[in-house]
Amino acid sequence: MYPVSARFLPRLAEPHRVITEVLLFRTDGAVAALRHTGGSVSVDSKQQTRRTCTVASPDVSMIPTTPTDSLATYGARLRISRGVDYGDGTQELAPLGVFRVDGVDGDPTFGPVTLTGRSLECVVADDRFTEPYRATGTVYSAIAALIARSIPDAEVMFLVADTAIGSRTWDVEGDPWAAVQEVAAAAGAEAFCNADGVFVVAELPDLLSTQPAWTVAAGEGGVYIEGKRGMSAAGVFNAVLARGENAADGVPPVQSFVKDDDPGSPTYWDGPFGHRPMFYSSSTLTSVGACRLAAELKLRAARAPNATGDFSALVNPALEPGDVLRVVHPDGLRELHQVASFTVPLEPGGGMPVGTIAAKEDA
Repeated sequence: MYPVSARFLPRLAEPHRVITEVLLFRTDGAVAALRHTGGSVSVDSKQQTRRTCTVASPDVSMIPTTPTDSLATYGARLRISRGVDYGDGTQELAPLGVFRVDGVDGDPTFGPVTLTGRSLECVVADDRFTEPYRATGTVYSAIAALIARSIPDAEVMFLVADTAIGSRTWDVEGDPWAAVQEVAAAAGAEAFCNADGVFVVAELPDLLSTQPAWTVAAGEGGVYIEGKRGMSAAGVFNAVLARGENAADGVPPVQSFVKDDDPGSPTYWDGPFGHRPMFYSSSTLTSVGACRLAAELKLRAARAPNATGDFSALVNPALEPGDVLRVVHPDGLRELHQVASFTVPLEPGGGMPVGTIAAKEDA
């Protein structure tokens, strides 16, 4: 969860005045607070571009009418935040993301104007390779170089140990962001752009060893609105065989097989779920250890959809994918859920739909 003060989360369950901020960073260097009447930010860890936004504004000057306007608008960025006014002269905002403006549309005379954008992974993904691209060295250096070729001043935060990778060449038209994810997998990590617009390389938090970041409880003083629980075997695997081979570097084949060995898991390898392995290979994997990290990463994602929960809660703009939540249903059932997706509205009132994975009963 994004770091907030000790009084932020409790205030969400109490009556409070919602505040939102949308800052527009134009390509000509100008920065301005954008008047807005609504919109939303959607966050989904399963998507290549993790965050998307829609902002409604009465400012018809946002619609480009000249080539100069177009140059200043397209490629511009939005920084969106939502928070609370404590009523004592202080306010607190939590960032929802930094977005490249991809669309501006509306009535040029009366408005409103709708702006759409995507978080900065899209800048890297859209900068397709126009010639073969070769990565080598370590996870840190390879990812930093891939991102810097598209965003030279990007900030990259590594929350995993660095590790050597085998050389890997991507063809013309290849997707650089997919390349970033492939390199990150060699360290057992995933890459994404966080709410501050910083690129992060980190492991997916483990549901059972991570302290819940927020309690979503039904009843008086709680933030729970409604929810449901389900299970599905579609797209679920309970083992991963990760392999690496790099003839160009003279590295012999290596591999690691990781399975769900938890007898209490519904996808236990030797349980009634049966054997459902998946396979992953990359020339960046040059050791058994790297293969194991990649296999563990893929397995956490591959078995997670088996248990799902979707619920609505009062809006929490500090939420992040991967957060572990303690959910207390109206009947008293307690579960731990890991956040996969959610949508934060820019208007006050209403709820926030949250999609989760890897639900477990909470003792």
